[in-house]
Amino acid sequence: MSLQVVLQQRITSAQVLLKRAELLVQGVEGHQKLCGKLRAELRFLRRVEAGELQVRESHLHSTNLTHLTAIVESAASLEDVVALLHVFTYLDAAGHRQTLVVDVVANGGHTWVKAVGRKAEALHNIWQGRGQYGDKSIISQAGDFLRASRQQEVHYRPPHIVFAFYNGVSCPMAQRLKDMDIAVRGDIVAVNSVTLEEEEEEEEEEGPVEDEEEELTRVALGAVVARLAFPLQVKVEECRRVNLDITTLITYVSALSHGRCQLCFREPVLTEQAAQERRLPVLPRLDDFLRGKQLFACRAAVHDFQLILDTLGGPGEKERARTLLARLRQVDDQPSERSLVLTPSAKVNRRSLLIFGTGDSLRAVTVTANSRFVRAAANQGVRYSVFVHQPRALTEGKEWRATPL
Repeated sequence: MSLQVVLQQRITSAQVLLKRAELLVQGVEGHQKLCGKLRAELRFLRRVEAGELQVRESHLHSTNLTHLTAIVESAASLEDVVALLHVFTYLDAAGHRQTLVVDVVANGGHTWVKAVGRKAEALHNIWQGRGQYGDKSIISQAGDFLRASRQQEVHYRPPHIVFAFYNGVSCPMAQRLKDMDIAVRGDIVAVNSVTLEEEEEEEEEEGPVEDEEEELTRVALGAVVARLAFPLQVKVEECRRVNLDITTLITYVSALSHGRCQLCFREPVLTEQAAQERRLPVLPRLDDFLRGKQLFACRAAVHDFQLILDTLGGPGEKERARTLLARLRQVDDQPSERSLVLTPSAKVNRRSLLIFGTGDSLRAVTVTANSRFVRAAANQGVRYSVFVHQPRALTEGKEWRATPL
């Protein structure tokens, strides 16, 4: 097959894959990063086509398109994808800060997928020490994934790790991964321990800049990429403890949440919340999440909630508050150590630190409408287990001057 024919095949494949990726999980974190990598591959191939780069045919087999295809296939096969090519930070055995790229984060964060496009023979040889200098074996990478996942719990459970092999994996490697509690997807094949030959040819200047993770997955694009069978949903034991934020306590007793939303208030924010409630009532979603769980609230949350209620609450809201407070268990403020290292700011105030930090110490999911604090804490490297809902204010005392719709 001539160089020109191979080149046209690669360009066509890249164009088709880019169109698929553009339509896939739009708006998900990392979506644009994935599309950007595909566009970079396409630009490289078009430069070769235009004669701007001179390459041998073997180098056309060394693009990243198979790895990127594997990512697209994985994302298309899984439920509730929340991120693509997400970079997680973790501490290695020596306590040094490291980063790890997870190709697909699915099932609401409970599943991490590493999509592997490289051929089974090459992967096996690297594992056996017959790869190039600096090549990191899949087994070694699996250890990194396990360590990182234990430091990135989702609702106090480490994510389930899946290694998806789109060009097969050797039986010994698959068994070793399973022994490490890594789920394996893909064909388990017999391999010959051979040299990597052309697979190992590398001229980094010929293609787009690649990181170590991408280098490991360079394979011939002409290889068949399989469609793998993923479990539709990974069964995760649900956290049974729930910590209620002030915003949730207010939302739960608000007149707006209890059918009194057919009003136009003088305050624009209340009118907007009433419109939101008419479109999508908040309590059914909250009730569904709280059903069967232990309810907690720290003293700081209850104290400030009571102050707000005494000032702004109407008779119905105060009665509902008494019923709600009787259902939950009040606990002392006991913020977790990692909460105490957060730098205070306009979005990270002491009250929120006490509430979310106490939920963290309880290993409870904090239910909140305070998404600003959640994002601000995450920007400082502290990710809380949360259930976020829309806010509702206390409105019963302001109904007298509102206009019925």
